[in-house]
Amino acid sequence: MSETAIADDIRQLGDKIVTLTLKQAKELSDYLKDVHGIEAAAGGAVVMAAPSGDAAPAKAAEQTEFDVVLAAAGDKKLEVVKVVKNITGASLMDAKKMVESAPVTIKQAVAKADAEKLKAQLAEAGATVELK
Repeated sequence: MSETAIADDIRQLGDKIVTLTLKQAKELSDYLKDVHGIEAAAGGAVVMAAPSGDAAPAKAAEQTEFDVVLAAAGDKKLEVVKVVKNITGASLMDAKKMVESAPVTIKQAVAKADAEKLKAQLAEAGATVELK
């Protein structure tokens, strides 16, 4: 494509894209995938989600990864500290600091089944837990 055939707004957009940092490019990629269903394929080609047959907006994809967030330690703080230590592999002192700084994310990007299991372990120890 000759350079004169490219519209100014497209040229400006392209110029902005090539100046992105790696982190910004990753955020852009995640945004395009999550919001618009557009994903880069192997080889750099862009794969777009096929439009549905009806004009209704697309359903949001079901969340598959969750962050396990300790909202509050509850009455059995020592038990919660022990569970946090086992889950995170942190030292007893670091686990205690995490519990005391609630709300705090204990694990990030965990599969749904694993997140539910961790939530149950923490709740059994007396903690208040959220999955985000």
